[in-house]
Amino acid sequence: MSVIEIESLDDPRLADYSHLTDVALKKSLGSEHGLYIAESLLVLQRAIAAGHRPRSVLALGSSTADAIQATAGFDIPIFSGPPELLEELTGYLLHRGLIAAMHRPALQEPAELLRRAHRIVILEDVVDPTNVGAIFRSVAAIGADAVLVTPRCSDPYYRRSIRVSMGTVLQVPWTRVGDWPSTMELLAASGFHIAALALSDDSVDLKAFAATAPERVALVLGTEGAGLTAEALAAADTIVRIPMAHGIDSLNVAATAAVAMYALS
Repeated sequence: MSVIEIESLDDPRLADYSHLTDVALKKSLGSEHGLYIAESLLVLQRAIAAGHRPRSVLALGSSTADAIQATAGFDIPIFSGPPELLEELTGYLLHRGLIAAMHRPALQEPAELLRRAHRIVILEDVVDPTNVGAIFRSVAAIGADAVLVTPRCSDPYYRRSIRVSMGTVLQVPWTRVGDWPSTMELLAASGFHIAALALSDDSVDLKAFAATAPERVALVLGTEGAGLTAEALAAADTIVRIPMAHGIDSLNVAATAAVAMYALS
């Protein structure tokens, strides 16, 4: 594993780091499923432990490069350079010492992911990568088995989502699902009870639901502001609410996910 000192920003091997958006990285050439960016040694370690492969690493200084070499266990091109040059290349300071261009893995088939799961979270159209990352961190910490995301949900492999999740997006099994009719069929075939978190006249208190919760539960969380769609509510076996005080109507979606998962743990 060699450390390559950057001499010119025109080096084509640095293109992965040159002001590319998450969308552009996802469409990167030379990678079957696109790329994502991992920030910090901790996140890189979690990615490698999950079986993800780096295309290269951009490191700030030799000590960071040495830590990567001790961690990886296989050959990775490591590019290194002074802070001002790396900031010119990427558009931001490398506060966490490194960033890595990682190959995106193929997504699992939903039915395979659900085979051994008992508690899962479904994110319907959650658009803020910060919320997605925070939910994944709670899923990893509290112990849900998997996450399903709808077509319009923010990509969990976006840089901000990975950063906020502290790399747990790379550890928790997740995949995308289609429309609600096909998702309902999938969940029913796998024996899941669909519990939608929403405010409605016929909703059940979370504590009461948790006290007699079925063995397999899919918690459904909706987009910021508008909440769950009519299709999601119609698909639910139970609509669940978290009681609020002081005139507050609801929690942030990431906080809701943590509270609901803890109640069912």
